[in-house]
Parts: sequence; structure tokens; C-alpha cells
Amino acid sequence: MYRTHTCGELRLDDVGRRVTLAGWISRIRDLGGIRFLILRDRYGETQLVVTPDSPAYGEAENLGREFVVKASGEVKMRPKDTVNPKLPTGEIEVYVDELTILSPSKMPPFYPGEEAKEDLRLRYRYLDIRGGRVLRNLELRHEVAKSVRKYLNSKGFLEVETPYLTKSTPEGARDFLVPSRLKKGSFYALPQSPQLFKQILMISGVDRYYQLARCFRDEDLRADRQPEFTQIDIEMSFVEREDILNLVEGMIRNVFKETIGVSLPERFDRLSYEDAMNLYGSDKPDRRFGMEITDLTEFFRDTKFKIARNILDNGGISKGFIIPSFADRMSRRLGDEFSAFVKDYGLGGIVWFSVKNGINSPTKKYLFKEYEGISKSLKLNEGDVVVVAFHGNWEELCNGLGALRLKIGKEYFPHLGKGFDALWVVDFPFLEWDGEESRWVARHHPFTMPVLEDLDKYRDDPGKIKALAYDIIINGYEVGGGSIRIHNREIQEKVFSLIGLTKEEALEKFGFLLDAFEYGAPPHGGIALGLDRLVAIIAGEKSIRDVIAFPKTASGICQLTGAPSRVDERQLRELGIRVEVKE
Repeated sequence: MYRTHTCGELRLDDVGRRVTLAGWISRIRDLGGIRFLILRDRYGETQLVVTPDSPAYGEAENLGREFVVKASGEVKMRPKDTVNPKLPTGEIEVYVDELTILSPSKMPPFYPGEEAKEDLRLRYRYLDIRGGRVLRNLELRHEVAKSVRKYLNSKGFLEVETPYLTKSTPEGARDFLVPSRLKKGSFYALPQSPQLFKQILMISGVDRYYQLARCFRDEDLRADRQPEFTQIDIEMSFVEREDILNLVEGMIRNVFKETIGVSLPERFDRLSYEDAMNLYGSDKPDRRFGMEITDLTEFFRDTKFKIARNILDNGGISKGFIIPSFADRMSRRLGDEFSAFVKDYGLGGIVWFSVKNGINSPTKKYLFKEYEGISKSLKLNEGDVVVVAFHGNWEELCNGLGALRLKIGKEYFPHLGKGFDALWVVDFPFLEWDGEESRWVARHHPFTMPVLEDLDKYRDDPGKIKALAYDIIINGYEVGGGSIRIHNREIQEKVFSLIGLTKEEALEKFGFLLDAFEYGAPPHGGIALGLDRLVAIIAGEKSIRDVIAFPKTASGICQLTGAPSRVDERQLRELGIRVEVKE
């Protein structure tokens, strides 16, 4: 028997009991010949004591940190002055009389729990996980997944697996392709999502489906993206938007309550896309910082400030937001920094003023009257600062100010960025213009149901068509997105035409779905939530890499295994593939 108890289990009630523990040596101290060993496993730590007269003393002298050992002995109460209140096992220790080294360890590049650069942590991920933080995140991930399954099972859902090897339908991110050995020159694609299969399941009568689905997208990476990820995939028949929103709200509330004991509101706010952009400059707003954006155009209609006047006279607008109690921090230098920041978003810069013993601003002599009007209308308090921008494009102005608002909130008001703010953003535009391809593309995906009245109403202005789509946002992150789906072949073909697919291309890529629509397709809708992102938010992690056991780097590399790697010529010949590497 390797162990009778774990390293986090023993308490005062176990004093006098003979036990056997197994784990890693975390720390070693030698005090006057007595060796104190901290033994660690997944469940916690226990202090071992090896005295000079113990039969285990000789073996204890050969130990190093991170050795794997088995230790047997008697549980004793620690002297009162050595109790460790930070450990659940801190009132006891085990006097060891048998010690076996199960596996020695080289000196590691870093010790578990120590700070190390991320590439080193990923290269030696087993040491990183052993350190506890990532391990706790994996335990939390398990609890989240368990809670999701329990909740959806209770609502009559079936967990159904869909294929990993499927057809390439590149409409959005790039596919990962898998060559076929049996049909040379042909390729499978790893699924970007189970979207088409779950719609087929609705037509099959499954009615309520879910899956913790592995998905694959060959796209540029960042902290909250991975080439392979897991989503909580849900689809339901005979539902409208509110049915899905209410179900998911219940699931999210349940997850937070069961995993970390946090109670979220009984109903999440619903915010239209247009309102989210106008108020927060983002379709995934973090509302915890306040500082709502407001339209200030009317205050500058008659301005003599030429830069602003030229923009407004050409149909542009002005927006701004209040930074509360910020006057003592605000300066010309900081204003220049904010201006440089928004220029990356296509804005020309910002102007600003503060209220501190009157109105103060580098542009006071040009805009005093306008600033005075804003101050009175917005009922500014002493110490407030107002940031203002002008632009000819509504969306770019919103995005620029939204990014600045978030930057200021995170850098200067981090204490406000606590807790959890969950909401829905709804009523998205159905299409968006892709400048690179010079065509309209689906904002979510082309299987989303548009508002049907809009299809003909905005035939000549497709950007105004609304979608029956919705995103769930938590703390400024899009945790999930979904929609009511198209279930009619004629509407689906019209949408394919809108995004520039010919009938032939549509049949080649999606013919099986179009055919299925002709055999009794029920109205249906669903959503997919990123499990990695959800767990990261609950755990308070900035990167999803810290809640994934073996993540890839920002360049898509597995530091542990060295993937992706080259394969030998024999494998390539079997697949009928020749590789040409160009510098």
C-alpha cells in the first residue's frame, strides 16, 4: 500500500494512528540533526519528522527536493509553538520510521510554486501544475464542467458527441486540415464548432442537445485564444430568444453558486448592440468601471474650434465621458498620452477639461463656453475630468473612446474592477463589411436567422439588417454567443447570396444542410460558451492558458512536446503529399 491517507487529510483526531503517506518532498530543514520534511501531494502538505534514532534516518539523508517518497510512521501533536495555522494539517506531524525513495529528482529549472517565465513554465508544465495554482484551476474547471452537465441533464438535454473529422467549410477562421490516406488528395477538417451537426440533430428530433465540444481554429492567437479549445455547446428546438437566454442565465448562476459560492442576479441585463456601443464603446462592455460615454455633439454645433467644426459640419459626431475625481492626476502630458492611444483606433486625438476651482484645460481659450455647457448639463463635481473626441465614423469613435475608457479604468481604478458583472448584448447587425475581401460577411455566422422584415427592407443597405443573435458578457469578455437559427432553405439560400456565395458554392459546402431543411426542420436556436474563458473569469486569471492543462503558446507551439513538428517522408508518401518549404 502506497498510502493510507493523503497529505491534506490528517488532523488532531488522527494522533496516535500509524499512517502511510506518499508524495513529493517540497522542503527540507535540518535542525540539530532532526530532519523536518514537508511532503506534498494534490490534496495538501504534511510535515514529516525524522529523528536521528529513526530507522529511516539514513534514507532521509539521501533526499532532495521533489523526490517522490513513501513514508510511514505515527501521527503526533505538534508542540504549541510550532503549530502552523495556515495549513489544515498544521496541528500534527508524522514521526517517520519507514522511508522509501520511489523516484529521485534532478534539480528542476524552477521549483513548483516559484515564479518563472511562461515559456519555461510551459516547457516544464508538469512542474508548473505540481506547484498548485494551475492544479487548483484544473480542479475548478472540473467542478464547472460537472455543474454544467448536472444542470443541463436536469433540463432534459442529451449529451451527444459530434465528429472531429468533418468537411472543410471555410467561412470565418481558417480550418485545420487532415489529409486522407484512403482518398489521396482529399482532406478532412477539424471542426471550428459543431454548428452544422447540432442543427442536423434538431432536424433529427433530438430536441435538446449539449456537448463539451473540442473545437479547432487556425487563427492568430492572443491571451484568450487557443488553436484548440473547449466550448459548452447547446442547441434547442421550438424555442425563441428568451427561452435560451433564461436557460443559460440559470446555468451560469448555478455554476457560480456551486463552484465559488457567488450569487449572480436573478435576471441579467439585456443591452442592445447599439446601446452597448454608445454607452461603453464596446459590444462586450465591462460596466464595473462606470464612466459611461455620452453624446456631446450638441455642445459643439456652433463651436469656433476649427478641427471640431470641420468634423461636425461633415456629418461627424462628438462623444466623451467623465473620469470622476481625476483632476489631481490629469495633466497635459497624460492628455497627450491618451491622444496617442486613441490614434491607434483611427481617432485624431482627444481634448479634455477638468473641474478644479473652475474649468481648466489646455484648450480652455478655444472651448471655454462649450466646456461650461457640458459641466452644467452633466452636473460635474469638483475634481471631475471630461475626455472628448470628434470623428466622422460612429463605430470608430465608439471603439476608440471605449478602449480609452477601459485603459483608464484598469490602470487608475483597479479597485472597481472586482466582482462579476454579467449581461446580454442583443440585436446585433446581421452583416459586417470585410474590407479585405470587399464583401459582406456574417457577423456571427451565416446560419443565424436575420430579422425577416429587414431582409427586403434593407436590400440596398445590408448593414442595417438585424440578427436574432445574442452574446453573454462577463466582466468585459464575450463568454458565449448564439442565435436563433435559419430553418428554411429559401431563407438560407438568400443569406448565402448576401454574403457572396454562388448557388454552386453553397451546394458544394452546405448542400447536406439545405437538403435536410426540406424534411421538416423545427424552429431552433442555441449558443456556445467558451469553457476556458468562463473558468478563467471565475478563477480570476487573465489568460486562458492558466486554466488549460497543456496549452499552446501565442505562436501555436506546444513547448512541452515541440508540436507542430515535421513528419518523415514515409508518412508523407502514404498520404500522397510532398512538402515544399519556402524561406
